Amino acid sequence: MVHMAARKSPVFETASTLGRILGFLGISALCGVLAAGLLVPVAAATGVTASQSIEFFDELPSELEVKPLSQPSRVLAKDGTQIASIYAENRKPVELGQVADVMEKAIIAIEDSRFYQHGGVDLQGIMRAAANNLMNDTRQGASTITQQYVNNVLNNARKRSAEDEELLLGDNKDLGDKMREAKLAIAVEKKFSKKEILTGYLNIVFFNANAYGVEAAAQYFYGIPASELNLQQSAMLAGMVRGPSLYNPITNPDVAKQRRNLVLNVMLRQDKITQKEHDKASSADLGLNVTPTQSGCVAANMAPYFCQYVVHEFKTYGAPDAPTKKLKEENPEKAKKMQAKRDEYFAEREEKLRRGGLTIKTTLDPRLQKVAQAEVNKVAPPGENPDKIGSSMVSVQPGTGKILSMAQNTKIVAKKDAWSNVYNFNVDANMGGTGGYQVGSAYKPYTLAAWLADGRSLGDVVDASQRVYERDFPWKASCAPDDYTAFGYYDPNDPYEPTSKLDNFSDGYYHKMSVLDGIVQSINTATIASAAELDLCSISDIANDTGLHDGRTQEDISNLKISSLIGGSSQSISPLSMAASFATFSSGGTYCKPYAIASITDRNGKKLDIPGQDCERAVKKKVAQGVNYALQEVIERGSGYYLDPEVPAGLKTGTTDDSVQTWTVGYTSGISTAAWVGNPDKYRSLDGLEFLGDGTTHDYVDGATYAGEAWQSFTEQVADLYSTEEFPEPPEELIEKQEEQEISPDDSEVVESDESSDDTSDASALAPAPGTPTVPDPPAAAQAPAAPPAGSTAPPAGGSTSPPPADGSTTPPPTDSSDGSGSSGNGSDGSANESGSSGSSGQGANSGSGGPGNSDQAPPGRDENGGGN
Repeated sequence: MVHMAARKSPVFETASTLGRILGFLGISALCGVLAAGLLVPVAAATGVTASQSIEFFDELPSELEVKPLSQPSRVLAKDGTQIASIYAENRKPVELGQVADVMEKAIIAIEDSRFYQHGGVDLQGIMRAAANNLMNDTRQGASTITQQYVNNVLNNARKRSAEDEELLLGDNKDLGDKMREAKLAIAVEKKFSKKEILTGYLNIVFFNANAYGVEAAAQYFYGIPASELNLQQSAMLAGMVRGPSLYNPITNPDVAKQRRNLVLNVMLRQDKITQKEHDKASSADLGLNVTPTQSGCVAANMAPYFCQYVVHEFKTYGAPDAPTKKLKEENPEKAKKMQAKRDEYFAEREEKLRRGGLTIKTTLDPRLQKVAQAEVNKVAPPGENPDKIGSSMVSVQPGTGKILSMAQNTKIVAKKDAWSNVYNFNVDANMGGTGGYQVGSAYKPYTLAAWLADGRSLGDVVDASQRVYERDFPWKASCAPDDYTAFGYYDPNDPYEPTSKLDNFSDGYYHKMSVLDGIVQSINTATIASAAELDLCSISDIANDTGLHDGRTQEDISNLKISSLIGGSSQSISPLSMAASFATFSSGGTYCKPYAIASITDRNGKKLDIPGQDCERAVKKKVAQGVNYALQEVIERGSGYYLDPEVPAGLKTGTTDDSVQTWTVGYTSGISTAAWVGNPDKYRSLDGLEFLGDGTTHDYVDGATYAGEAWQSFTEQVADLYSTEEFPEPPEELIEKQEEQEISPDDSEVVESDESSDDTSDASALAPAPGTPTVPDPPAAAQAPAAPPAGSTAPPAGGSTSPPPADGSTTPPPTDSSDGSGSSGNGSDGSANESGSSGSSGQGANSGSGGPGNSDQAPPGRDENGGGN
């Protein structure tokens, strides 16, 4: 930061008569030196010895290093629409032909009437100003436009210098500064034409903190380009140059008008305008149309949080590695150097962004962004959200990783009654976000994918009646240490620390069922039964290969805690990671890392390196096809039954314990979207809170309630803008083993038919009968119970509400199977309940020890429930 501390000149600042005389003599000496300096080439040619003054003058620098002017960088949407302008100085360089002729005449008239006659330094002007200053109390300047240009160039260099250099203004220049400026002005006149000098001057001169250069000034004060300035507007801007603060028409309109009319008087006296033009212009009002241009993402025209993400992506791309915690402990000096190098890199990127005139074209689709923003605001409007309920939505394009939209229901800087939040709900902590949230049953498709990758079928039957998994259950985990035993357990008879049984949201699902039905109805016991036959590490491998990771720590996902399989992990996952990961299934198994920047060009049109598209196969095509098949069935007859967007699509809902966080993650073949509604900074149930800005409440909130409805509405409106092709059918062996099943009257056992089918269980038998009402809130007995006292058994876990029975009765279709009230992940690891739910026995596996249960003390971006469904 450059400070403008004034340096007092004993010659030029003395107010006494003696001081004025000395000042006049000093000016005379300076004129002599300059005159001699101009004759130096002649003196050298004739062998005349130069005086010491000439020698001093000759030793001054004669080359002016003109560094590129600071220019704003623009962040653009996919269609070229401007999202934001980011700058240290709001400047829009133009050619002289793009400036109104009358502006050129005005600035020359008031600042340097002999501009086209002198050679950079006007000796006649210097002597006239010196005489005036000697005889009068008023001061006249004598710097030519060329000298002013030189001084601005020098100050521009000082601003960008790493050193703390003061700016040289009119009142803190000594005789040496003036001589240096004069010599450089002479050199500039020899190198550049008058038109080039005037162009440079008009682009660099300061008018206002919001306007550097004539184009930015015209747009700021009048809302027009410099080419359209009229006489009175030009006179006002020209008059401001001598004192931008004093003659500011916004804060000092009367003084500014007097100054403008002075300029008009000078122009008339110099015959640059007629009397008629003068009289008309001087009688006109200032006629301001102030059009502020704010800098940065906070003032973005749309998608401010996406803009922030773009800035983070730009600044971090190519950055040196950060020192690890281990290195800091073992070699602090090396770690310090690494961090210093990293900080220097970030500073350089920041400088380039704020001053480099970059054009950053992004992947954002304004059509999707507009709809997404409307949907998240509808859930819980920023200005009518007394409970500060978070709502966000982010979309990526399968097969490319392009981020198409990113919205949330807060503002970075908001009005008094609106919710202001600087954190991005959609992204990782290292990219300006909260770091994500627990995902509940939205995690279950990864166990399904691992099942299929293991060569198994959607039709395979698992025993979902098993609710007890003892402490020593033989889980398979090839990546675990040999002595690892903390998988967790569900066992009310455990001799050390009893827990509840593994529960589902509703009764009636504790029986054998196909893996497909288990995922469609989101049955906790079916998911755990599937995992019991797999290597737990194969599940987390698929999650990590498809881009999931902890959004707070960047660590890989781990499923060594069994409650993580049904959403009880202590790890938090961002909506962007979920959208990109589910896009892997949509694309047929190719994971593409999400990215926001499509191209960057500098002020000269040169392209810069960008992160770009980064895709690789993460799962086999047939595995992705099998997951797509299953998640489409979720819409056909499962927890997403009322969320059908009327195009081929798959989805999975998710709700954590006590409905603290709720999700719907779904996709078409062209768009993958994660919709989240929850608490960004505390553990608190959404049940009974006010939504929709009109006081609307629900006694029970799950993933399909608000997040699901927002996802459905969004997808219905935008799906056709991208591909909506049907998903390819999976190979027959992935579904052919399924057997048709009927749920027995007592819902306790499965009656298997004699016929085998290549398809899933009969959707028509499970679909609701005509006239089925909208899903009501579950009865009080099914809602989240109050937190039990420490040491008691945990509340029931997730599962599914009952599907419509085959007899055609009007039992409503399921809400979110897993979207349960209880702690789906309520399995103890021997010292802590992994779910960390509701103060139940062994709670707090997030930290590996007892946790706060229903705590409002969780840091931003983290909930302390272990949730799971």
